[in-house]
Amino acid sequence: MTDDDSVTSMCSLSQAFARDKYAVYRSCLKDPQLTLLYRYACKRADSGTMNSDPRSPGAWAAPGDVFMDGLLVDLLPLAEDVSGLKLFPTYSYFRVYRPGDILVKHRDRPSCEITFTLCLGYQAERPWPLLLECPAGIASIELEPGDGLFYRGTEWTHWREPMEGELAAQAFLHYVDQNGRYAEWKYDKREGLPFDRPGAQSHPSERRKG
Repeated sequence: MTDDDSVTSMCSLSQAFARDKYAVYRSCLKDPQLTLLYRYACKRADSGTMNSDPRSPGAWAAPGDVFMDGLLVDLLPLAEDVSGLKLFPTYSYFRVYRPGDILVKHRDRPSCEITFTLCLGYQAERPWPLLLECPAGIASIELEPGDGLFYRGTEWTHWREPMEGELAAQAFLHYVDQNGRYAEWKYDKREGLPFDRPGAQSHPSERRKG
């Protein structure tokens, strides 16, 4: 892809987000980072260090993982380009789903004003759709490994029907508009992100579940 192609692609994404309130970024994450994160997510799920989540009964879930927080910061400029907003990161989250798991129909809390959800990988015959209720109707979004979806989780109801595959790993990166109604949720009302990365403050703050 040339520089001109990249600019065109980013313009298309930002236009889609402005029009539809969501936008799909294909092949956002690539190998080796993608495979490493997928393997890590699977190993973390097998380690017994993750929690259950009432919004997805049976799935393993974890907030504030250091590798997912790294993505949260690294992809902040991309989230700003797509949304057309100056953003604060709030928190990261990831789940590892198993056969029959669902995502209950819901809207997100204020710290998830702008969400970028990334498919890290799956074991199934086809992608597991995320259903998004937006102005144009119900959109069924299928993400291949490395694909990401930007959406306004506080505005649009979203859910998943029971998963038919064996496993799926998904990361969630949450942001708020620096000049918007939810700006107070910067860092999810923590002092800062709990590690030292470019663009993030380093504080010994306690992690909170989202």
